[in-house]
Amino acid sequence: MSYLLGNYKLEVLRSITDVAPSEWDACLPRTSEQPGTPFIQHSFMKALETSHSAMAETGWLPYHLILRDLNKDLIAACPLYLKNHSQGEYVFDQNWAHAFERAGGRYYPKLQCAIPFSPITGPRLLSSESAKDFGDHRAALAQGLIKITKELKLSSSHVTFCTKTDAAILQNQGFLIRNDTQFYWENKNYNNFEDFLGDLTSRKRKNIRKERRSLIESGISTRSLTGKEIGSQHWDVFFEFYVNTYDRKWGYPYLTREFFSQLSKTMADQVLLVLAYREKKPIAGAINFFDDDALYGRNWGCSEEHKYLHFETCYYAAIDFAIKRNLKRVEAGTQGSHKLQRGYVPHTTYSAHWIEDKNFRKAIAKFLKEESIFQTHAASALSEMIPFRKG
Repeated sequence: MSYLLGNYKLEVLRSITDVAPSEWDACLPRTSEQPGTPFIQHSFMKALETSHSAMAETGWLPYHLILRDLNKDLIAACPLYLKNHSQGEYVFDQNWAHAFERAGGRYYPKLQCAIPFSPITGPRLLSSESAKDFGDHRAALAQGLIKITKELKLSSSHVTFCTKTDAAILQNQGFLIRNDTQFYWENKNYNNFEDFLGDLTSRKRKNIRKERRSLIESGISTRSLTGKEIGSQHWDVFFEFYVNTYDRKWGYPYLTREFFSQLSKTMADQVLLVLAYREKKPIAGAINFFDDDALYGRNWGCSEEHKYLHFETCYYAAIDFAIKRNLKRVEAGTQGSHKLQRGYVPHTTYSAHWIEDKNFRKAIAKFLKEESIFQTHAASALSEMIPFRKG
């Protein structure tokens, strides 16, 4: 499927394997900060699709867009899926779907520009900043999203966890912008974990020390693994924790065991696996990804419940690793104001939404305006709760 778009040719790929890794990855930004780049790499997306984690049967039908110039060179791209549900996105629009369908509309299928099951901010309109006219390329991709939505007679197109720059480009093309909040830990050139604790208020500092000491007294320790240190036996136990957690809380574990095997082959040097042990027996684990800039917390699971185990495995071990690697920040994923009490501070996230039906679009725009007022007040309240010492 292809369309002419001015001086460009817009193509739809039904699999990420339909484009060469070198072509796709050449569109990643190179000259400025690259938030979330492990998740937008060809190897990560390929692992999702070829492991049968993101595919039509799970409601994530690949529909990736690429833009070629008159010389047939690939100059821009965006990860895109045709979806018949809103699961695995973390920007919740189910109420929009219910309202539209009650009014006689058909919300699904829809287009979703996102990385499946990964609520990590990153570039979505991909065109290397070292390329000439990269701004025009991204604007053309935004226009392409609208064109495909209309051609397929879909209700809407959504771009989630995009960068602020992408959000501005999309807004200029008629997308509605939605904001939310995530919590990041920021590295202020700390030498070690105790150095970080020294920046907190006395009460918060004592509380974290108490939590970590409680686990040690219970015979629980953690081990951080990356690269070749991660063996198949480690993936086996982590996958068991991951499935157990989804069975208890969310119902469907999208990521397959094969997905983690593929990560070991192609991205092991960008993976941090934290495993917790009690009496030499693994009881919990958390998977993180990292680049030269940040550590990104993703999934966790456990076979035993222990107070503070989640905080140690997912937050404190991540901070330890980030300090040792001189990373700028740790992004802890969605939700959870409890992260604020452990040194993670609020940051704004962006998503963009294009609605075909004019009346529905008007209703969504009104909702987002009201939601934005609430978000502003909430962000102000959260800022007052930051646990760092004044000054």
